[in-house]
Amino acid sequence: METKDTYKTINIASQEVLFKDRNSKFFGYAFPINSEEEAKKHIGALKKQHHTARHWCYAWQIGTEHIKYRVNDDGEPSNSAGQPIYGQIQSFEVTNILIVVVRYFGGTKLGVGGLINAYRTGAQLALQNSSIVEKTINIDFSITFEYKDMNKVMRIIKENNLTITKQELELNCKIFISVRKKVADKIKVVFSPLYEIEIERLED
Repeated sequence: METKDTYKTINIASQEVLFKDRNSKFFGYAFPINSEEEAKKHIGALKKQHHTARHWCYAWQIGTEHIKYRVNDDGEPSNSAGQPIYGQIQSFEVTNILIVVVRYFGGTKLGVGGLINAYRTGAQLALQNSSIVEKTINIDFSITFEYKDMNKVMRIIKENNLTITKQELELNCKIFISVRKKVADKIKVVFSPLYEIEIERLED
């Protein structure tokens, strides 16, 4: 079975979308994120922007192999907001993403079914309005070697089209590379027989 080494996400925030139901307004937003701190910043900014709104419900997911996610109903009935938003993240198969749906109450209660539909639709519109891209899952390695072995190491990097993410070229050199998951084992094998050159996989 072939290793899956791609995932879908967004690179830029979506445009604001609006869904209305019985005078309640639901504004939907999607943001690319890599950490919970980034999610908190976006939610904080939306609370300032929509300071007269009633609810700021959201769901986010981070990770490709070790998934972390959170849902928040922000005062709406349990599972009527965060979970339907998260359902759309799963439906569109995206990760490293935050979706927030901001509600302005219009005076008429929508009931749990109405809320589920509204929050789901707000999230769906935000995702439909986003540019979804496919990226590769990469494994990072550090290669440690002496300066005299620089040419050997650089030749292998060039021959295998490897991406260097960072270099520390001193007496003892360190080069950090990022490799597509499906070729990671092969790359490790290429470096392994070289005496005095050490390659290590970096943990996520």
